[in-house]
Formats: sequence, C-alpha cells, structure tokens
Amino acid sequence: MNSSPTTKPFSVLSVIPPMTQLNTPYPSTAYLTGFLRSRGVAATQEDLALKLVLKLFTSNGLKQVRDKALALPEAERSASVNFFLDFFERYENTIAPTIAYLQGKDSTLSHRIAGRGFLPEGPRFAALDAYDDGESADPLAWAFGALGQQDRARHLATLYLNDLADVLRDAVDSRFEFVRYGESLAGSQATFEPLATALAAPLTLMDETLQALTLKAIEKHQPSLVLLSVPFPGAVYAAFRIAQCIKQHHPHIHIALGGGFVNTELRELTEPRVFDYVDFVTLDSGERPLLALLEHLQGQRATARLIRTFVRKPDTGTVQLMNWSEPDVPFEEVGTATWDGLPLNDYLSLLDMLNPMHRLWSDGRWNKLTVAHGCYWKKCSFCDVSLDYISRYETASATLLVDRIEQIVKETGQTGFHFVDEAAPPKALKALAEELIRRKVHISWWGNIRFEKTFTPELAELLAESGCIAMSGGLEVASDRLLKLMKKGVSVEQVAQVTKGFSEAGILVHAYLMYGFPTQTVQDTVDALEYVRQLFENGCIQSGFFHRFACTVHSPVGLNPKEYGIELIPLPPVSFGKNDIGFIDPTGVDHDLLGLGLKKAIYNYMHGIGVEEDVRSWFQDALIEHAGGKSPAFKIPKSTVSRHKIAQALNR
Repeated sequence: MNSSPTTKPFSVLSVIPPMTQLNTPYPSTAYLTGFLRSRGVAATQEDLALKLVLKLFTSNGLKQVRDKALALPEAERSASVNFFLDFFERYENTIAPTIAYLQGKDSTLSHRIAGRGFLPEGPRFAALDAYDDGESADPLAWAFGALGQQDRARHLATLYLNDLADVLRDAVDSRFEFVRYGESLAGSQATFEPLATALAAPLTLMDETLQALTLKAIEKHQPSLVLLSVPFPGAVYAAFRIAQCIKQHHPHIHIALGGGFVNTELRELTEPRVFDYVDFVTLDSGERPLLALLEHLQGQRATARLIRTFVRKPDTGTVQLMNWSEPDVPFEEVGTATWDGLPLNDYLSLLDMLNPMHRLWSDGRWNKLTVAHGCYWKKCSFCDVSLDYISRYETASATLLVDRIEQIVKETGQTGFHFVDEAAPPKALKALAEELIRRKVHISWWGNIRFEKTFTPELAELLAESGCIAMSGGLEVASDRLLKLMKKGVSVEQVAQVTKGFSEAGILVHAYLMYGFPTQTVQDTVDALEYVRQLFENGCIQSGFFHRFACTVHSPVGLNPKEYGIELIPLPPVSFGKNDIGFIDPTGVDHDLLGLGLKKAIYNYMHGIGVEEDVRSWFQDALIEHAGGKSPAFKIPKSTVSRHKIAQALNR
C-alpha cells in the first residue's frame, strides 16, 4: 500500500454520519480504522454526528435556530417553538454549562440542575407528571431518593435537550431526531426518488452546518478515499449530504458507501443516480472489499476484480456488482478497533429512561467489541439469517479477545465494554470470563445473548465475577406455540429460569419482545403480556421493549411465507432499498392497536408501576384513549395463563 516518495501518501478517512448515537462512538469506523492501520494504511476517522449536535447546541447555534423560528408564521409555531422563543435568554445562558455537565466536565452543576431552578422546563418536562403520586413534593423521589443527585440532574438535562431537539424539528428541519434523522427517506424505499428530491432541495440550517463540518474534516485529513459508514436508515440522508458536499468541493476524492443499512437494504441496487454522490457501494464485512478497493485506486487491481462492490459502468451508465471471489479476512485477523482521533471526552451521557438496565444504551461511554462474527444459532425465522453478518459464524480465542480488551483500555482509559454480537455464544463467553479472571483484567461489560439453557446459574455467577453487569436477549412473543413457529429454540419457562439465574447473580436483564408475528391472535397477545408481567413480578427481568414484527425479504418468513400462514404483498419494482415487505395475515388482528397497550404496560413495568394489575387493563385503557374516551369496540379476553405460572416454573 506504500506510495512512492514523490506522491502524496494514500490515506483513508472513515466518517460516522448523523445521526447514530451521542453517548459513545458507533464502532464501525473504529473497526475499519484499526484494521487499515494493521495493514499499514494511513487511516483516520471523524464522528460528524456528535460534531453536528455540539455545533448546533451552543449559544451561537441556538441564535441561528431562534432566527429560523422567528421567521415562521405565528400560526405555524408549535408549543415547543413558542416556549423556546419565550425563554430564549435562559436557553442561551444554560446550553454551554449543560452540555459540559452531560460530558462529565462539570459535575458540581448537578446541584443547580437538580434544584429545578436552573433549566427552562419546556413541554418535555410534562413527562415528570407521570411520576407524580399527588402526595410527594418531589415526583422523582421514588427514582432517585435523597441521593442520586447526579442521575437526577442528568435526567432533567436530557429532557432539556429533547425540548431543543423538538424545536430543531419544528423550526429548522422536520426530519430531525437524535437517532433517526430523515429515516423515512431511506428505510425500505424502493426508489431513490425521495432522497433525490430531498438532496436537491435548498440547504437547511442543519445541512449548512453539516457542510461546514464536512469541509473542515476534509481540510484537516486530506484523504484520498472517504468511507461513509451507514448503520441505519436514519443516517442515510446526512451521509448523502456529506458525499454531495465532497463531490462539489473536492471532486478528486473517492467516496465509498457501506455499513449495516447498505448490507441489508441495497443488495439489489440498480439506481445510477446513487453514483452521482458516491463512487463505490460495498456489501457485507468491509475488510476484504476495502483491501481490493485500495489496490484498485492505486492501479494494482482492475475494476472487474473488485469484491462485493457496486460501481456505475462509465460506458453504459448502468450499475453493476463486481464480485471477484476471494476469501474474507478471518475474524481473528481483523485487528483491534481504535478510537484514536475521536473526541472521547466530548460524548454526552444522557438519561432519558430511569430504568437501570434501559439506560445503558444512552448513558456512559462504552467500548464496543464483538466476541464472534455472525450468529451461532442462525435459525430464528424473523431474522435476516441469509445475510453474511448473521450466517457467517467465526470466533476468536479468549486470549486474543482479552489482548484486544487490554489494548483498548490502554488507549481509551475506559474499562466499560458493550459486546455487540447478534447473540454472543455461551462457550465463548465462558472462556472469555475465565481468561479475564485469570489475567486479573477488571472491566464492566454487557452484551446480547439467547436465553438458552446453557446459561446456568453457575455460568451466570462466573460471568458476573468477570465483570458482566447486564444482558439483553430475545424472548420475542412470550408464547411457546409462537416460539416454536419462529424456531427460537427456547420456551417461556426456560427463559424464566435463565433470566432468574442472571438476576440472582446481580446481572440486569433486558428482554426484546415482539408482537404482530404471523398467526398471532388477540389471545396470544394477552397471554404473552401476562407472561411478561410475571417475569417482572418474579424479578427475572428488569427491562424490556416491544417491537412490532416486520417481515423482511431476507428472513425465513419472507422467503417461505406459506410455512407461516401468510401471503406477501408484492413489492413495486425496486432500484434502491429492499427490506420490509407487507403481508396479509388471515387472523386479521389489529396489532398496531394492541401495541398501544403493550407499550404502555412495559413502560410502567420498567418503573415498577402496575405489576399486580390485570393485564387487560392496559389494553382497555389504550383502546379507550384511541377511541377518544369512548368504550372500545371489542372486549379484551381474559388471560389463559395461570397467574403463578412463572413462579411455579422457577420452583421446579
């Protein structure tokens, strides 16, 4: 990869586009930068998601937002915008110290924030009413007590930032959210048209700010190649805005697009206009395609020998996938991730959920690491098991993993790790825990697993001793019939026993839950919530989240719909994104309506509220609210699950 002394060295800049997350860097650029450096390539990285927020959330940034808000007709100003304008001076004076507090740079400010007299309290603070029992003078006392002042202040500061995010959305850019910026422009969009229209529109304040940050990053790093890593649909719009800016001002710089969104949704890409913004689109694990691309750009490899890379053919203008056959870089040889170049002290620890497990996703600076590539189970029928990031399972030795952990701790000074596997294998976690203990490496870690019987109470104790603080895993629909249909490989009772073992070892447990799976009835949904209620009641889980089932074209359900009793709704011709696909379920259940009750129940359970109540009340309340206070059109059936089913399973 070395260049001759007379030419500028070939260099690569990896970019995290807005929006991903604000408490810790999204790890893809850290993986790629570490890998490239291990191969002798000059590689750097930038987190423009964080920089965009930090640029806008300043005194000067808020003045620009105010100017945009004042330009709106009064009739079009939302409650958030009006409150912001009314209390602008307080926002202007408090934004810098509040950001510094959330960055951990001024802990003593917690006294003033927690005292409720420092921050302007806009519409988002109405959420505090949910915790008001009408008796206590302090509605947050149940959560934080007399102590916990730092957390109390961080929660209030997070509500303050959410108020400002609402103002940005209502006054500056209707697509803005902290983690889903312009998501609807890209998610499962069959054509490029919505994105093309948005990219052709005049620049918003968000766009102008992002453009300035992009040009500054290019000037600083002078890259030969820019890698745009796009993990989610909510990062696609900004990624294309970044690419558009680079093409306009530095057309000689090559741009490649990759990441989780691309790997999932752009596998059948035929839209030539994409290549007005980027030069290459790569699929699946990036190491091998990237090595081939670097050789190609330095004249050492023909276009035809690119690997899993879409290009636009110059002679015809059509899109073609170049897929020269070469083995992927083994998982043990991808090198150690590096966060060098990312402003680790500038990330924001937010506290939007008071639940101790749920907060881990937004609170704290976690080093992200993978124990194994892919999923060792790869059978779940709702999952994209046909794609490389699931189907190709590879492990690394515990010795190598701990070597990587030690190197990362030395570089970052942070001992917190989030293992971001699809499902970390129990055998590998056991070996890792033993190696951490043997080498006296002290870290705090959490990750995602399958709640399978291999995770015995003894193994849970070992994992806790090695530093495990929390586990998340999929219970999906808490119904043995549906768990069998989705090939989950677990039963409700088994999940109860495994999660109880973790909880008793002092490990927090989060359950991923699902509703709307094919053939799921109203009775199934009520029974599933009763199981979930009992899991909370018996201390098996402390946190959960209900996701609406979405059928994807890469999953067994999407590939073999008849096996699941559904009929797919044909997609329109696809030239851009292809992922979610609609279907007809003969049960005819209105899952979206039931979902209102499920989400209300789980939110309250996580805050210790209503765990003793009949689960029907959550659905009935949600149905009445949906009907504008009128009686619901149908009655919710009584659960068929014994109220002591989980307790009996644990006793066995």
